[in-house]
Amino acid sequence: MRRVTVRKSSIHGRGVFALRAIPAGQRILEYRGEVTSWRLAAARYRRTGIAGHTFIFGLVDGRVIDGSVGGNSARWLNHSCQPNCEAIEDERGRVFIETIRAVMPGDELFIAYGLSIDEEMTPDLAAAFACRCGKRRCTGSMLTSTGG
Repeated sequence: MRRVTVRKSSIHGRGVFALRAIPAGQRILEYRGEVTSWRLAAARYRRTGIAGHTFIFGLVDGRVIDGSVGGNSARWLNHSCQPNCEAIEDERGRVFIETIRAVMPGDELFIAYGLSIDEEMTPDLAAAFACRCGKRRCTGSMLTSTGG
């Protein structure tokens, strides 16, 4: 029985939603896609011209999973400053999404993206990485830090 579905999100674009109650500590999805280098993935996204909207998931070893190539529904997880899920990378470089608190049917599932950029913050970049979670303690950004 499926536990999640993808549909329109009031936060941003599409989102992943619980179809039934899921307790805390449950593995829900694997983040799938092409495993590649940052260089190749970044070049791919520069060609698309969609700043701040990627399906790239960074791995500890410096590679990335690009969910836009062979990805699954996990790529539609939206960011929240107070997420109900977290991404766990195992020793093989596979990333799994697990609940950190119970979710109810109809709840949208969120992770904290923890993004960082290595370029000077501009108004356009700030807008591209603006957080839309609406939580009381929202930081206003999906970025954990900025470079420059």
